[in-house]
Amino acid sequence: MRAMRAERFSGYEGLKLVDLQKPAVSDGKVLLRMTAAGVTPLDHTILSGQFPLAKAPLILGGEGAGVVEEGGGTDFPVGSRVMFTGPYGVFEDGAYSEWLAVRKESLCPIPEGVDNVSAAGIPVAYLTAQMALALAGFQAGKTVLAPAIGGSVGNAVTQLARALGAKHAISSTTNHAKAEQARALGALALDGSLTTLGYAASRTATIDVTNLIWQRANIKSFILFARPQAAWAEAWNTIVALLQSGAIKPIVAKTFPLAETADALRYLVEGRPFGRVVLTI
Repeated sequence: MRAMRAERFSGYEGLKLVDLQKPAVSDGKVLLRMTAAGVTPLDHTILSGQFPLAKAPLILGGEGAGVVEEGGGTDFPVGSRVMFTGPYGVFEDGAYSEWLAVRKESLCPIPEGVDNVSAAGIPVAYLTAQMALALAGFQAGKTVLAPAIGGSVGNAVTQLARALGAKHAISSTTNHAKAEQARALGALALDGSLTTLGYAASRTATIDVTNLIWQRANIKSFILFARPQAAWAEAWNTIVALLQSGAIKPIVAKTFPLAETADALRYLVEGRPFGRVVLTI
């Protein structure tokens, strides 16, 4: 099988298209024939050598979509279309590959009406967004500000908050073209409160703690893969229902073939597109 593997974590030149043996199904894993893989900032962080827990050589890709070929049982019959995320592409080989063995608990059926390319970019962004909203105590009628409307999580938070009854679902951008796209989607408004997560823009910040004290505010950290299984199940149920109703719609900015993974990562990091970047496999 073909796979895009980081032979070393030295930037784009560390990526190599390799031919490997198809993975065997064992330990409760489900064999998928991959159809698409989401490209995320974490992939670039790992490839740049800034995530010391990952070890090369490593097939990158933490999320994707595929078709069940073996091992799914009655829950995921052969031929089922599924999407997933998990430790893939971080602590074990990931989605930048023609075949992948995935844990059954990582899988979610792709709703009818959602194509494989769109589905590949759903898991990380929308699970992160939904669980972060829940952790922040979101309820209908509240105002949400999700910075970076063009980014996957910022866009997903804005869509989910609006679909779930936020009084205002607000975002921001420094790019006028992205602002116009967001306005066309009905996303920008005035006023609101702020919840932030991730560090794609920066890892350091300065705050005046008296602002937290006098406003009885709090800061919470969020790691998607540290959330309990019950939180994952609840988030998936919410997301799938909203996808089926059409209340949320993933946005794909551009697709690249597997062999052009370096170009896809460069476009994500340097081009800063509005929407997801996805590899077609």
